[in-house]
Amino acid sequence: MNTKSSACPQCSLEEIHLSGETYICSTCGYEWPAELGETQEIIKDANGTVLANGDTVTLIKDLKVKGSSTGLKVGTKLKNIRLHSGDHAIESGDYFIKQEFVKKA
Repeated sequence: MNTKSSACPQCSLEEIHLSGETYICSTCGYEWPAELGETQEIIKDANGTVLANGDTVTLIKDLKVKGSSTGLKVGTKLKNIRLHSGDHAIESGDYFIKQEFVKKA
């Protein structure tokens, strides 16, 4: 039974199939629950590493902060991040940051 979801969270290829209540990637063999197959958005850092809620990330670029005269410097660690869908996918405290400006620490 071949039922297509989006793509494999591990290798990002679309050669997957449904087996019972889990999706299986035909290429790398990674398995994940079917209920997460359609709804979960995979967010990766600048190096392509998959991020998860609670991770610690490091900034790879100086960023200006809107409404403030200060900014965030390269190398700043952001702990216990939360992920959101959309353009600014990473939330840390009062900051919303694009995932292409961070790497996993």
